[in-house]
Amino acid sequence: MEKRTPFYFLCIASCVMLLFGGCAKKATTTGEAGTGVPLEQIQGQEQAGAGEGNIQEGVVGSEGIREPGSKTAISEGRTSAPFLPVYFDFDRYTIRPDMISRMEHNAKVMLDHPDIKVEIQGNCDERGTNEYNLALGEKRAKAARDYMVNMGVDPGRISIVSLGEEKPLDPGHNEEAWAKNRRDDFVIYR
Repeated sequence: MEKRTPFYFLCIASCVMLLFGGCAKKATTTGEAGTGVPLEQIQGQEQAGAGEGNIQEGVVGSEGIREPGSKTAISEGRTSAPFLPVYFDFDRYTIRPDMISRMEHNAKVMLDHPDIKVEIQGNCDERGTNEYNLALGEKRAKAARDYMVNMGVDPGRISIVSLGEEKPLDPGHNEEAWAKNRRDDFVIYR
């Protein structure tokens, strides 16, 4: 019988470690009723967007306003807590009836905290041309801004931007992914 060397056992042990060490961890989800978007993916996208314009991290947390320099809490998607994103129907920019309570909540946060400003980021799914989606994202952001202004929020505290289809939360190519990507995010800045 052939004698096994320590190198042989080292190779076997390495293969076993690679096999079991390479198993994926279960993704942590966040969002309303667990939308299925991995928390790590959302946080990565939030960090990728940090530093753009004058948006600052650490302004708001899930429990309310925080001091600058503390870690940002995310509500859903790229929306700063305690705000909630607003979702839209395909090829529409009107506020859906089931999103009115979210808009009222967001307006109340603004009215309760007169020192914060928010950037409403209009997003679209991948269908349609880039130009069309940029225009649709802008209309979605304007619709949310106008709703909040009608509820008494100072329009000078709200800026809007269209991201079109450029920053999807879900890279999938199906209705579930598209529904997540048709939204307005509310990002706090100073």
